[in-house]
Amino acid sequence: MIDVDDPELIDYLEAENRYAESWFEPHTPTIDAIFDEIRSRVQETDQSTPVFNGGWWYVGSTVEGEDYPRHHRGRTFETATEMLLLDENVEADRVGATDYFDLGAFDASHDHTMFAWSTDITGDERYDLRIRHFDSAGAVSGTFVDLDDHVADVANAGTAWSADGRWLFYVRADDQERPFQVWRHEIGRAAGDDTLVFQEDDERFFVEIGETRSDAWILIHCGSKTSAEVRLIPSASPLDEAVVVRPRADGVEYQIDDWGDRLVMVTNDGGAEDFCVHTAWSHHDWTVPSSWTELIAHRPGRRIIGVEPFQNHLVVYEWSDAQPRLRLLFRDGSERLLDVDNEPHDVNLSANPEWTSTTLRFSTQSMTTPTTLYDEDLVTGERTLLRRIPTPNVDVDAYVASRMWATSADGTSVPVDIVRHVDTPLDGTAPGCLYGYGSYEASMPPWFSVARLSLLDRGTVWALAHPRGGGELGRRWYLDGKLEHKQHTFDDMIASAEHLVTAGVVASDRLAIRGGSAGGLLVGACTTQRPELFASVVAEVPFVDIVNTMSDPTLPLTVTEWEEWGDPRSEPFASAMLAYSPYDNTVAADYPAVYVTAGLHDPRVSVHEPAKWVARLREVNTSGRPTVMHTEMGAGHGGPTGRYDAWRDEARTLAFLLATT
Repeated sequence: MIDVDDPELIDYLEAENRYAESWFEPHTPTIDAIFDEIRSRVQETDQSTPVFNGGWWYVGSTVEGEDYPRHHRGRTFETATEMLLLDENVEADRVGATDYFDLGAFDASHDHTMFAWSTDITGDERYDLRIRHFDSAGAVSGTFVDLDDHVADVANAGTAWSADGRWLFYVRADDQERPFQVWRHEIGRAAGDDTLVFQEDDERFFVEIGETRSDAWILIHCGSKTSAEVRLIPSASPLDEAVVVRPRADGVEYQIDDWGDRLVMVTNDGGAEDFCVHTAWSHHDWTVPSSWTELIAHRPGRRIIGVEPFQNHLVVYEWSDAQPRLRLLFRDGSERLLDVDNEPHDVNLSANPEWTSTTLRFSTQSMTTPTTLYDEDLVTGERTLLRRIPTPNVDVDAYVASRMWATSADGTSVPVDIVRHVDTPLDGTAPGCLYGYGSYEASMPPWFSVARLSLLDRGTVWALAHPRGGGELGRRWYLDGKLEHKQHTFDDMIASAEHLVTAGVVASDRLAIRGGSAGGLLVGACTTQRPELFASVVAEVPFVDIVNTMSDPTLPLTVTEWEEWGDPRSEPFASAMLAYSPYDNTVAADYPAVYVTAGLHDPRVSVHEPAKWVARLREVNTSGRPTVMHTEMGAGHGGPTGRYDAWRDEARTLAFLLATT
């Protein structure tokens, strides 16, 4: 099953797909109804709010009936669509991408005459990079030519332009899908003439490239799961050798940006478990540790994720009390938190490309409020509502959200956010769906979903668990849910499920769990440990054969993942991983109904993992409940990319949940 070119594997997966189609066929009316509901809640012909950058107003648009967006720009806010930069639908048709099309890079040169853009048409995350040149920086006719410059097999790990637009930096991946090389391409030359700038030989480290906020530096970031190293190249001198800011050290992570006259570092160095911020003046030798001074002190429980420098202020993105927030720090040392809703929510910086801007654009959303975009004047404090994503045929007042706390097996309190229709009673009779992830320190803020409303309108309560292994309550929350402590993640999810039942939020026999990728491992482990607790399981591209995969360093990404999961070829990780591995612990039992998805070209979770698990479930399941698997034969980890196919795919998943809870 590891060989995706094996005809027997293809036949096997296609047979599974035929079985899935036969299982879903009686539910077609529900699938069609939900698809129509999703579509009715989306303004299909729409336009984003224009963003000013480099003398232009940039905007994206969608058109009813088209799967992918268009990208435009214009000289004024009102005429932002006058120049068509790239139509993803046209490009997908041009290359015959019927099943999958993903735009990776779309990066303007500093004078905005050229765009580096890359595409993946299979889902294997190997991109083709091209250069689109417009007739002049000032023209609005949209006349362009795609240059002969073409670089194949590029990783989606960033691009960076030199200041003069003569050179473009990009990243390649190795045979294990690890981005590991930075290359420099001269515009107008063949890709075969490109220069290798940097190669990362340590298999634990991923390489990314980008530019600092002021565009003064090209930035090469090398990061493992536990340490980092950053190199800088002046944008104005792109042939210079990259200079290491601080040599890597085990357990020390850091990010770099620049604040005009100084560099800014977000780091956990010196025991700052939840990170702090240091600065070093640009004219000093910032490669010397003593040049750095503290700007923002470490505060336990306030996890600093990153900073965005502007000419006169810094925006600090952080998590505190299981909520994201934005904090503003000004040159004079004053600071303030950005005031947002108290309901469980998300808040994020939006596009703010202008270095000199004194206006901050940010967005908020919650489980009951669509994404809403604001501009805030940082001088006056005046806030302007720019846009709320249109949701036709939706009465947002018909839904209510709240936060609960479950108690895990070791007494730890676990946050759980729930949303329901106001008419759904909390009397222990409602069906429920519990979603979780809990890995890689990935924090999961609540989000708005028009598709989810089809569940809520039918009386389902939807819940978002925040188990350990994520980062919602600081770095310690992550550390307590990884490596030999991974069982805490599953205990927290199980405790969240039990709390929903005991608190009367959902019925004891009508609860589903859902998760994808590492979240698929989460729901797989919970399914094998407590099969009686759940009526239904949705495991999307699930990482379920963890012991076998992590024991094979020749497989994609295995070595880089050892710092997250451990190496099962030695103790204590062998015993710990074997104890929870879903595939290894799938023994005879009455299992819930299970729906599993996979992608044939998935480079992150190989298709053999979900396929093996489904085969094992079928062999030992004594409940008689269905086990259904669907593989996207033309896509990868993220499933279908066209919005209509994605809506249909989600409608099918929701129909499964409704039928099995």
